[in-house]
Amino acid sequence: MLVLEDGTRYDGRAYGASGRTLGEAVFATGMTGYQETLTDPSYAGQIVLMTAPHIGNTGMNDDDMESAKIWVAGFVVRDPSRVVSNFRAQRSLDDDLAAAGIVGISGIDTRAVTRHIRSAGAMRAGIFSGADASLTHGEQLDLVLGGAEMAGQNLSGTVSTQEQYTLPATGERIGSVAVLDLGVKTSTLNYLAERGLDVHVLPQSVTAEEVLALKPDALFFSNGPGDPGASDRHVELLRTSLRAGLPYFGICFGNQLLGRALGYQTYKLPFGHRGINQPVLDTATGRVEITAHNHGFAVDAPIGEISESAEGFGRVEVSHYDLNDNVVEGLNCLDIPAFSVQYHPESAAGPHDANYLFDRFRDLVIANKESKA
Repeated sequence: MLVLEDGTRYDGRAYGASGRTLGEAVFATGMTGYQETLTDPSYAGQIVLMTAPHIGNTGMNDDDMESAKIWVAGFVVRDPSRVVSNFRAQRSLDDDLAAAGIVGISGIDTRAVTRHIRSAGAMRAGIFSGADASLTHGEQLDLVLGGAEMAGQNLSGTVSTQEQYTLPATGERIGSVAVLDLGVKTSTLNYLAERGLDVHVLPQSVTAEEVLALKPDALFFSNGPGDPGASDRHVELLRTSLRAGLPYFGICFGNQLLGRALGYQTYKLPFGHRGINQPVLDTATGRVEITAHNHGFAVDAPIGEISESAEGFGRVEVSHYDLNDNVVEGLNCLDIPAFSVQYHPESAAGPHDANYLFDRFRDLVIANKESKA
């Protein structure tokens, strides 16, 4: 049973582990890439519904993991594949969900659930199977209503690394980057290393003094789950680093935190952007990129005009925005070396349209070092 906080209920079959799970019900529109979705730390605390009807066809493997584990709170699919048909598969999706203790549900009308969430907004939900399916409707709904809302939650400590580690640069080394792990994906780290950067991955509990003591050539804030409005400490860390002159690149959660550091507000979207087919306009080139998203919050900044940072960082422009709903998808600072995007340019899973942003970051680091030479 899938139960939403407004009392809407959907009957289905147990999928993965049996039991009870609570989280925020959201939908992801990707036609492929379910393994990358499941192992993306940004989905922590969320019950993810796949809008594509047939899931599990290609099984699971060790190479496509975006982190060390499955992070979703629950998983909702319409038609799980009965067989695995891919030469790279090492296990079935069902086996991995069960082994990770991820409670899921299948056989429900996922299109109906998606339409409901689009109308009513993302909301708290619960999946109940096994013995928990025998709870009364009222008991199940009370459990859902007792769950935490996503707004106000700081989940960085749940998903971040506990120990610092380093990925050495591959190819020609140009410097080093301090990466604040707020839920970073493996592909992101690999792309940074491929641009000639030693990648120092830091726990989210690190201080600004500890970051600057590493003497990095740049700073990067990763994607991650939770409400950016509940991450005041990370905002102050970023402001201190920007005032120290560190070039900055942020993605997803890192974009929202740059927005806050510059003095803009963030807000919760009704049902968010989750999938690999979001059209985004690059305001500098007029080019439309098809991009991968996973965010339920956004930055409130003016589109089509240059504004002034309330925190003294100079002029700021919205560099990208979503063509579906005009949500801000990127910020570019004109007076300091800092920029960010709301979507996931590492394309795991998803299109490669935005991969150039890692090259832009590399060029920014080189230009900043040359200006100080």
